[in-house]
Amino acid sequence: MDAGASGAADGEPPLISAVRAGDTVLVKSLLQEDSGPDVLNAAFSLAVRMSAGIMAQLLLQNGADPGQSRQDELLSLREAVDSGSPALVEALLDSRIRGRHGESTLLEMRDLARCWYERGVETELRRLTGSQDPLVRNRVQDDDYDSVDEYSLGEMTVRDGHAAILMHLEGLLGIRTTFETLMARALNHDKDHAVWGNATIILANRRDQATWTAAAALRAHSEPSHRLFGAEVLRLTHLFDNSDEDAFAGPALDLFTDWSTREEDRAVLTEVLVALGEHCDSRAVAALVAYAGHADAGVRRAVARGFGTWPKAPAFLIDVREALLVLMTDMDTVVRCAACLTVAESGDRDPALAHAMAALLDDADRRVQVTAVYGLALHDDERCVEAARRLPPAPPGTPREDELDAVWRYEWRRDGH
Repeated sequence: MDAGASGAADGEPPLISAVRAGDTVLVKSLLQEDSGPDVLNAAFSLAVRMSAGIMAQLLLQNGADPGQSRQDELLSLREAVDSGSPALVEALLDSRIRGRHGESTLLEMRDLARCWYERGVETELRRLTGSQDPLVRNRVQDDDYDSVDEYSLGEMTVRDGHAAILMHLEGLLGIRTTFETLMARALNHDKDHAVWGNATIILANRRDQATWTAAAALRAHSEPSHRLFGAEVLRLTHLFDNSDEDAFAGPALDLFTDWSTREEDRAVLTEVLVALGEHCDSRAVAALVAYAGHADAGVRRAVARGFGTWPKAPAFLIDVREALLVLMTDMDTVVRCAACLTVAESGDRDPALAHAMAALLDDADRRVQVTAVYGLALHDDERCVEAARRLPPAPPGTPREDELDAVWRYEWRRDGH
């Protein structure tokens, strides 16, 4: 564990330096290389001591073994709960080191998390600091998927993920929290917040009729936030069902097809269309096509990607192909990129689609250009080679663009290897 002790000037491994600098993008890049188990484990210990939950999780996903870290090399579980970072707490409760904390400790930490949640971060910060100065509040990424709000007052900084921490501890303790309680916690936050994400995942993983019925009933609620919560629970219930029976597939398709014709809120409609994109069925196709020209870019993006989530077919249906050709010229960059990616990864070799991708090689956005190069390479189109050479340099901090590997794989196939 000495790898994290010295400074970069003393030959510190690059991964350790990147963690110490808090550079998540560089950490992700370096994890593509083989740093060796000792460096990975040392980097994990350092990330936890720095309360950098997002980096601790990245390191765990890439082979770090938390069991190699002594307890005195890590933050205490109490400090992690106080921090309000769900990612940090989950790193310390990884299955390989969870046994270091008995049930009584977990119960104590549950009560601590609940205290923070019920009193609120602002109230607790003012109580602990005695300060009435204005709080500084920022949205920060807590892990690869979810964000939280971070509050600073004086020298104290705390994140507001305590409800998500509470849910995680309840799960470890075998406590089944009611649908209504989990929903109430989620609705205190927006859809991108860790609390919302944890609540919907917990409910979806139950995969029981009572949870399905409770979520389905929300589609008639007057508040869009309630309908959005219900839609996400229903979508994930079907998505997470890997059983042979797939009992929720039929009910989900029926429900979301009908719902798509009635929903007026754009955020809820987007969730409904994403759900339909997870069903390979003619009714789902028709529902998506109907919204290809919607005024909201988020809805159009859901349509574009929805066409690309089904198993590869020899060719798109004519109305789907026509919709994608229009979406590839959309005024919104994300929509163009989504439509191009769907075409890229399809089995449809219609020349019109290849020409549409080639037209995006001169797009004003580099991300769209990269996707077009990737698509042409997958479609064995020689234009990808010169286009890859002409790509402008990637901006500093851009993650590794693995899609461009498709070009040399195309050249390998072309040259008969």
